[in-house]
Amino acid sequence: MNKVSIIIPVFNEIETLDKILEKVEAAPFCGLEKEIILVDDMSTDGSREHLKNLESKYKVFYHDKNQGKGAAIRTGMSHITGDIMVIQDADLEYDPQDYQELVKLIIEDKADVVYGSRLTGAKPSRSFMFTHLLGNKLLTFTTNLLYGATLSDMETCYKAFRTSFLEGIEIKSDRFDFEPEITAKILKKKARLYELPVSYYGREYAEGKKITWKDGIHAIIALVKYRFTD
Repeated sequence: MNKVSIIIPVFNEIETLDKILEKVEAAPFCGLEKEIILVDDMSTDGSREHLKNLESKYKVFYHDKNQGKGAAIRTGMSHITGDIMVIQDADLEYDPQDYQELVKLIIEDKADVVYGSRLTGAKPSRSFMFTHLLGNKLLTFTTNLLYGATLSDMETCYKAFRTSFLEGIEIKSDRFDFEPEITAKILKKKARLYELPVSYYGREYAEGKKITWKDGIHAIIALVKYRFTD
């Protein structure tokens, strides 16, 4: 394996965009070549204009209307050329240094997919908002019940995939229900799925957090839907 494709969805992250790119650039990723793909989901805070200046360094794509995180990831997935695909939010909630151990399991052919869990207590984790923690536990429990899994953190952003394993998997979700959809589909495909602890520096709504309780409802619908459909 020679290359990792890093998809970074961007929506109104002008305050953190350069910082997260610096961290991604500095992260080792087991020495793999990095392909950084940025997808702007119609930002209105200057992120879109700033990305124009980065086109010579990264692969940059733009949505002509706001569609959601899932749609941005789907756009990024259509342009990856790496042996491993990972997802990196444009905020600073996760530390790209943590991807090293996740990617290593795939390189060693021990896993097809590796999730970074924020809930093991093994690494620093900012206290969750109670409603988010409760929602996360409900969604993860529902996932385990429906798919016979033992995950601790289905909703984590940090997911690493062997690119070849994703062949034949079509992502349809446009918003945050991307997480349950991709989880459902890899579990149905019998992925060798591992979890490892990752750090988490969660934001409050005042700091720019975007996911809400409505997204939780859509996630439950997605889990049930994809249990019985493709």
